[in-house]
Amino acid sequence: MISWMQRHKKWLVITIWISTIAFVGAGFVGWGSYDYGSKGGAVAVVGDREVSVDEYQREYSSLYDQYAKIFGEQFNQEMADKLNLRQVAYNMAIQKNLILSFADELGLAVTDEEVAKELVKIPGFIKDGKFDKDTYIKVLNQNRTNPTKFEASLKRDLLLQKVEKIFSIEAQKNEIENLNKLLFSEDDINIEILSLDDVNIEITDEKIKNYWEANKDNYKSQPAVKLEIDEIALTTNTFSDDEISSHYNKFKTDFIKEDGKLKTLDEAKEDVVTALNEKATKRVALKKYLKLKKDEEKFEQTLEMVEANLPYGEENNAEILNAVPGDVLKPFIYNGKYLIVKVVNKVPPKTLSFEDAKDMAKVDYEKVTRGIELEKLATSKLKDFEGTHVGFVSRNSFNKIEGLNANDALTFLNKLFSTTEKVGKITLADKIVLYRINDSKLASYDETKDEAVKSTMDKLLNQELMNNLVKNLENRYEVQSSINFEE
Repeated sequence: MISWMQRHKKWLVITIWISTIAFVGAGFVGWGSYDYGSKGGAVAVVGDREVSVDEYQREYSSLYDQYAKIFGEQFNQEMADKLNLRQVAYNMAIQKNLILSFADELGLAVTDEEVAKELVKIPGFIKDGKFDKDTYIKVLNQNRTNPTKFEASLKRDLLLQKVEKIFSIEAQKNEIENLNKLLFSEDDINIEILSLDDVNIEITDEKIKNYWEANKDNYKSQPAVKLEIDEIALTTNTFSDDEISSHYNKFKTDFIKEDGKLKTLDEAKEDVVTALNEKATKRVALKKYLKLKKDEEKFEQTLEMVEANLPYGEENNAEILNAVPGDVLKPFIYNGKYLIVKVVNKVPPKTLSFEDAKDMAKVDYEKVTRGIELEKLATSKLKDFEGTHVGFVSRNSFNKIEGLNANDALTFLNKLFSTTEKVGKITLADKIVLYRINDSKLASYDETKDEAVKSTMDKLLNQELMNNLVKNLENRYEVQSSINFEE
């Protein structure tokens, strides 16, 4: 995945909008401590430029956030370590500073006015349609930085853009026309679609158990947490009209109707009483919390819950998961009661027994075994394959491939037009398509597609140019590193 990202990203398209939005949206991601040497917080020196710890961490945070968006909830620090994101972030910081050193040599610079013009465009700092200084400071504080550091980072990004513009090239008209014809070329094909249903396999308990034995590390219980819990039901006190009126007037904005308008006192009365009872109950809960924390009283119940099934709301669940065994959390409301929770222990995943894992192992065994048998069937059929004649197809002919849904058809066609083999097989999620290319022809030139073709070609050309520039600069400027990733 890392190599894919490196190959497919245009070097300096980690400029203002990608890096800044990632910064404002993701916050800071740390990874423990390193010995950064004696360079005052520098992880490396490139030419005459120091690569600061902050700059290195910013690259890591941005990269971490990109992967988190790709992999979702399954992405964590352990996965980041396996993907070696620290070194990838470090390499990116070094390569950017090679380009910045070259900018220095060229005499390029970024003025404070240019920085200011970019600052006022960043959505995270906009309030009521315009740049807001207080919001700006608040967002930076939340991300553990300050205007000086952030604007220096923005200035580096702008300088990177200036270098990119110098080396920016555009595809020529004849190149665009030829690529236009090539990209939308057509192949005359025969195909045969094989699916998992075309193979028969024998499924026995013995075979499932053998599969489980070989893959038992894939079948683990979910991580759980052992909790002690005490519940305090909300009080049902009666409050005077003055108490209700006083609370309503003090917290009017808490009582809003669905249409966005404030409720009147009469409309909000029931909600106000509930709020007053919550306030009264909280005082009781806090007193009990202190006694439980000091072990002067015992919790009412003990239970063990799978971490993913914690029901207490995103914020409370996160607090429980981030707690250290022995922590007693402050009271919070859940299902009309105040709860006081003590985290007793974290229960790590354990390998499931065969009986507990049998159903899952059976599904996996069947899928894997059918896949293997399907591959064998496809290989044997390919020798004297005839198939069904489809006719000429292009990358967009997904509606001409009967037996495949639109997504599978598009995947097949993209792979077909990337292959160099006249006869072969293309594997999809649960199918294999045998194909024979009978004839090929370039598409007729379609001027309406020039813009898309030009955009693709310009990106490829500029990416290759910048990659070559970086390789040249690696020999031009000395790099002194303070980090050894092999330790």
